[in-house]
Formats: sequence, C-alpha cells, structure tokens
Amino acid sequence: MELIFPADSPPFHAIAAAKISGISLTTSSTLPSGLPPTLVLESGQRLHGAYVILRYIGRISSLPHFYGLDAYQMSQIDEWLDYAPVFGSGSEFEGACRFVDEYLLHHTFLVGNSLSIADVAVWAGLAAAGMRWESLRKSKKYQNLVRWFNSISADYDAVLSEFTSTYLGKKGSTKAASSKSKEPQSSNSRSSAVENGVQAPETRAFEVDLPDAEVGKVKLRFAPEPSGFLHIGHSKAALLNQYFANRYKGQLIVRFDDTNPDKESSEFVDNLLKDIETLGIKYNAVTYTSDYFPQLMEMAEKLIFESKAYVDDTPREKMQHERMEGIESKCRSNTVEENLKLWKEMISGSERGLMCCLRGKLDMQDLNKSLRDPVYYRCNLTPHHRIGAKYKIYPTYDFCCPFVDAVEGITHALRSSEYHDRNDQYYRIQQDMGFRKVHIYEFSRLNMVYTLLSKRKLLWFVQNGKVEGWDDPRFPTVQGIVRRGLKIEALIQFILEQGASKNLNLMEWDKLWAINKKIIDPVCPRHTAISEERRVLLNLTDGPKDPFVRVIPKHKKYEGAGEKSVTYSNRLWIDYADAESISINEEVTLKDWGNAIVKDIKKDENGIVTQLTGVLHLEGSVKMTKLKLTWLADDNELVRLMLVDFDYLITKKKLEEDEDFVDVVNPSTRTETSALGECDMRNLKRGDVIQLERKGYYRCDAPLVRPSKPIVLFAIPDGKQQTVAK
Repeated sequence: MELIFPADSPPFHAIAAAKISGISLTTSSTLPSGLPPTLVLESGQRLHGAYVILRYIGRISSLPHFYGLDAYQMSQIDEWLDYAPVFGSGSEFEGACRFVDEYLLHHTFLVGNSLSIADVAVWAGLAAAGMRWESLRKSKKYQNLVRWFNSISADYDAVLSEFTSTYLGKKGSTKAASSKSKEPQSSNSRSSAVENGVQAPETRAFEVDLPDAEVGKVKLRFAPEPSGFLHIGHSKAALLNQYFANRYKGQLIVRFDDTNPDKESSEFVDNLLKDIETLGIKYNAVTYTSDYFPQLMEMAEKLIFESKAYVDDTPREKMQHERMEGIESKCRSNTVEENLKLWKEMISGSERGLMCCLRGKLDMQDLNKSLRDPVYYRCNLTPHHRIGAKYKIYPTYDFCCPFVDAVEGITHALRSSEYHDRNDQYYRIQQDMGFRKVHIYEFSRLNMVYTLLSKRKLLWFVQNGKVEGWDDPRFPTVQGIVRRGLKIEALIQFILEQGASKNLNLMEWDKLWAINKKIIDPVCPRHTAISEERRVLLNLTDGPKDPFVRVIPKHKKYEGAGEKSVTYSNRLWIDYADAESISINEEVTLKDWGNAIVKDIKKDENGIVTQLTGVLHLEGSVKMTKLKLTWLADDNELVRLMLVDFDYLITKKKLEEDEDFVDVVNPSTRTETSALGECDMRNLKRGDVIQLERKGYYRCDAPLVRPSKPIVLFAIPDGKQQTVAK
C-alpha cells in the first residue's frame, strides 16, 4: 500500500499505527497542500482522509482489538478519534492534556484493556507537539498522561523511535517522508520546520544547515556566564542549540563560563540551571570553564615559549589607545625569558604582577581591531565561587572560549551576530593553539522594545532597589516573565518563530503576550473583582432579602476550570466607572444573574454617584442591554485584593549606542489598585492564572495568608493593550 499526503500535513497517527501493526506502507509527500491524504490499496482502490485511513489500518491490523472488541468499544474509539485533533490546537492543548490525564487516572488504555488506534491517535498528537509536550512531560504536571505516553513509547520503542526520527525530526520534509533520509534537508525546502518536534508557525527562518555537520557527530554547547539569571535573549541561544542538537542527533553541553570571580556566584549557577530546566532544555553534561584552568595556564605558557603571547605592563588606558591606533606595545618585543619572569609575577599576584596582563601576539595593523593583540589573562585577587583563592590570574573569554570549545570536542559554536567581528580572532587563536577549526554559526540577537538585556545594566536596577530582584516581573529574565504570568510554552513558541535568522530585529512584547493569551484564555478560571475605591452600592428593592448561593462554572467553555459558589443578594457592589455611565430607567445586565432596571441614582454635592436603586427584570433579554455589569454581593465573605500593573523600566523603545540608560529610566513602573474579590478566590495558590471579568488576566503572586493581608495579583498583558512608557 502507498500513503500519499501533502508535505505540510503528514497523517502521523496513521503512519504510527501502520508501523506498530507491522503493516508495510510506502509514503510519498507529493500531494498539493490542502488536500486530504490518500491511501492506495494493492487493488488500486483508494481511501481519502486521515481518520478514514487510520480506521482502515485499525480494521486490517493483526493486533488484537486494535479497533475495539465490539461495537461499543469501536464507538468509544470513534469518540476519541473525534477528540484527538484538539492536540493540534495551540489554545486548547494543555486543557486537552488535563482532560486525558484525569481520564487515565483510572484507565491503563483509552479504550478497553489493550492498545487501540485511539491511543495511537492521542500519542501521535502529543509527540507532534514536540517541545511543548516535552516541557509538560518534564514538569510532572500530568503524571497519568506521562505514564501512559512513556509506556507506549517503551513497548514499541523500535518502531516509534524510527517514526519519531523520520517524521517528527523535520515535519513535512519530502525526503524524510518518502525516502526516510536521515540526512539534514536542503535549505531550499519550503516545508514546515520542526524544533524538537515543535512545528514553528513561521518556519522559513529554520531552513538552514550547520556547515559540515554530520548526523550523529554534532556537538554543541550553551555557555552562559553565571553573573545573572537567564533572560529572553539567552533563551533563544539555548533553544537554538537544542534544535540543532536534536536535528543532527548530536550532543549538547551546558558550560558555565566562570572566569570573572568579581561578578559570578553559585546562586547564579543554581538559578541558571533552574531556568534551563524550565525551558525544557535537554543536555548531556554540565561543565565549567574553571575545570580547565590548569590546562589553560599550560597553553598560555606554551604560547609564551612560541613567542605567540607576551606579558604587557602598559597602563590600561594607554593600551586601549594603542590598540585603536595600531601602535605596538613596547613590551611586544620582550624576550621569552622576560615574559616568563613577568608571567610568574602574575601567577603569584605580586605587586609587579598586578600591573601586567598577558596578550596574544596577533596583528596590530589588522583592520579588524579584535585581532590587535587581545588580552588573554588578567590578575584578579577576588576568590572564585567554586575554587576559592587558588588562582590570582583568570583567562579572558576571548582566550578560554576557543580553547575549551576545541578540548571538549565542540563541532559548532553558536554565537549571536554581535560577536561577528570577533570570529576571525576566535579562529586565529585556535590556530595558534594548534587546534582544529570549530565552526561558528551566527544568529541574530533577540532584542525587545523598551528592554535592557545587558546583565550589567540589569544588575544596576537590582543594586539600586528599582526592582525586587532578578525574578522581578518587570525584568526580561525567564523567572521574571514567568512570574508576570507568561506560560513557558508561549516563550518557546515565540522564540522558535524567530528561527535562526541572522537579520537583526527589534521585537514587540505584544506579540509574545498575544501568544500567551491564546494558551491561557481557553482554560483559566473566571472570577469577579470590584475596585475598592469609590465602589457604588446597587440596592435591588425586590431582590432576595435573605442571600442565597448558586454553584456555577468558573469557565463556561472549559469544565476543567471547576466550579465556584456565588452569593446573590439585594445589595450589590459595582465599579464606579459602571455606576456613572448608567441612566435612570436604563435596563442593564447583571452577569450570571439576569437583567435589572435602575430606578434611582443618588449623587453628592460634587456630582459623584453614591448609590443606585433598581428592580430585577430577570425576564429581560440580555441581548438588548448596553451594559453588562460585574458585581459582588455585599457580604462578609469578600476577600481583599491588590491588583498590580507594571510598565516598562525605560521610556525609550531603543537605546542608541552612546546613550546612558540611566537617563531614560522610567520613574513609575508599578501601579497598585485595591479591590474586593469573590470568596472563592481565597483558594487561589501562588502561580494560578485567572481572568477577572472585564478587567483582564492575572497571576496570583501572593495567596491569602490572613484576612488583613490582601491577595496579590499581577496583571498579565494580553497583547492588545500595549503599556505605554511614561
């Protein structure tokens, strides 16, 4: 049999079902986009449609009960097949995971007591979600679903590993689908790229290859400096490294570039590892540049003996001037003996040694100024966070990076294009060291509007008390934006959409928050809150004198959000903004109750509305009213809330190179509003994401501890109302 399908939409579940069943199936991705897949039988007859083909495979499979034991089980399987496409919907993905997880609490398989095409359809949907599913799989959030997924993967490891490698390694690729080639595909392909199994919505940026890369032999490294927390720019580098490691079935090392004891700490190491785990990055090993300090010193001495490096005691400012002007240092002609003598002074940290640095002897006349005898080693008496005060000298990034890359067997070093002018320096230093060439692959740095990504500048905000810490919700760190209410799936999708492009772009935050909204809106519970300041009482003369309670869903379209108890009374609090927009005898809708007619409006001497009086008109049509009011019954069960909104830390979209960021620091970046919330909100936990009706989305940062202390809710941008820096 032959399965024919469009390159951009392979029927993964049908292919997986055939492989599990041992059914021989040739594939061809030659159909035009938009057409349904076609199965050509040996008789020449044809079947059309992904789920039609899957059901046919279920019927002819030799596996017992693959399409059910009886008519009832077959119908149950059909129900699951109708449900399975939800895993291809980004907005409903996590809700679907939650639903299936709860179902699998009491079931080993989706239908009956053995594997069926229902299991295959859902398994394939999860596998095709790639990094999004992998991040949930790691989080232990849906343990029943993970147990079920892992069990199927293990039971059919041989065929499913091949399936995953062939069809999810680069989704929709003609070569992968028809010839099962394991080689990376042509950069001219217009098919959909997949990042660790995630289909990027905008894929053209990923239609690139690493130079001279061989499948199974690629080794990459993600090398952050432990001098701060991981931010959104680092996230791009980390995810691109993982993408290429997966694509070429290679290895990924996390290496801490810990060569500056003045800025680094174990706290930063721990938090970077935490952030890397949050991103779902899978690595083969963790290493430290400091592990190689002895070898680096040996290499430095070797270069001194070979007259490829010299010790220079030129004052720093004069040295910078000479480099800019292409003037050779007076120390450049020192003998090997003189250099070794000063080198030993540096190692001991003596007064004489502290005046010196070790420089590479490259080319002081090169137009590329990074090649004008860069510094290799400097003295520093600050103890190192890992190895204490053992060393008085530390290598520069320029020196240790090409060395450690070569020693660790890195084949491709991914660097942002801001380092482009230093690429020649990297290659020259490796050449002087006698190492093979490590390929450099450049990608564009991720820049965001109104955002500083320099760790030095971010540290200024921390040290000057402008923010709470590195996880402040105004910071572009992974922990900061997650605390603001961003789902990590949204961050991954946003970054992978940028791809491996080398074009420099200034990205809007709105796009990221819009992706986030699509993830949280379909599943987050709805609650009601009324601003405490100048709230107005609405008296319903015919309302219930004895309050009563109804249980209603927290989300009308998502049962998994749960239910809440709502109190109905003849005394209701409404927001002042609503009260002042109402006219006498106007009919309004009270959300989750019905209509009411406002009969009287009281105002004080300044024209401020102080009270409304009305009557219920529950038989009225909600379609005919202009105002749909959120409200809270006046009772003692309401909880105190603090609604917090944030603005950008700087007031300028993009800083010029010579501009001091301190001059554009936003003086007001946090706004707090006191509010009252319905009693069910006392059950919120830290990290819960909710929607306050007609106010927006919020993340609970501080749950209820005691009645006198409010629940703190951080406003989550929705991608539509861009915060304007003042």
